[in-house]
Amino acid sequence: MIPAVVYAVPAFVLLVVVEALSYRFLPDDDERGYELRDTVTSMSMGAGSQVIAVPWKAATILLYAAVFTLAPWHLSPSSAWTWLLLLFADDLAYYTFHRAHHRVRVLWASHVVHHSSLRFNLSTALRQSWTPMTGLPFWLPLALLGIPPWMILIQQAVSLVYQFFLHTERVGRLWRPVELVFNTPSHHRVHHGSNNVYLDRNYGGILIVWDRLFRTFEPEGERVEYGLTKNVGTYNPLRVAFHEYTAAWHDVRAARHWRDRAGHLFGPPGWTPGAKS
Repeated sequence: MIPAVVYAVPAFVLLVVVEALSYRFLPDDDERGYELRDTVTSMSMGAGSQVIAVPWKAATILLYAAVFTLAPWHLSPSSAWTWLLLLFADDLAYYTFHRAHHRVRVLWASHVVHHSSLRFNLSTALRQSWTPMTGLPFWLPLALLGIPPWMILIQQAVSLVYQFFLHTERVGRLWRPVELVFNTPSHHRVHHGSNNVYLDRNYGGILIVWDRLFRTFEPEGERVEYGLTKNVGTYNPLRVAFHEYTAAWHDVRAARHWRDRAGHLFGPPGWTPGAKS
């Protein structure tokens, strides 16, 4: 099964080119823009993630279908209410997935790929993990709600396409009501910041309401410094994809107690024995 988002890839690539050219003809000293090696790495990570996604999506839809058969009722795809429920349910699932992947190191090892660039542009949106299986448990409840699996996959693709457009410095703050309800480039720039005030903030996908509700929202204020608190320092796609898994494994092997080993895997990134979460 070909992931639905693949059909948007030509448009993604075209828009990356357009945005890169915009920096060529309309430079802005306050924006980081593009750097060739960084962009090639991001595009390579995106291509690799889509190759891996083909067999994984096939396995995913089988698992969704199995759970769907256990649902006490099946919602109608012809009902607008089903699609509205799906929008909110999918976005809450994404918020939960995203927050967990920032707070649990073994999950962060997958998601850290997306935060590893020192730039913030449309190509950064394509810098995706090569271990997508960590997200499966967060969407299975939607199938148990009686939402058809094909609808879940479509909404996931819609969310990913929407989020592509969040990765830009070329768009400032939008109309205030939009900023209040929806995730925007301004909100997402905060999420990609390594500034202390911006760490673990603005997890939303399409909506920003979950962050406001669960108190993880932070407005854009001071200039955002992109990347990680400890940057990976390489453009090698293999190292970008797996460097945190390697670091976690080394920490687990060096730990003297099982409790510490569990902490290195299931504690937050940066956890050390005796540290507070």
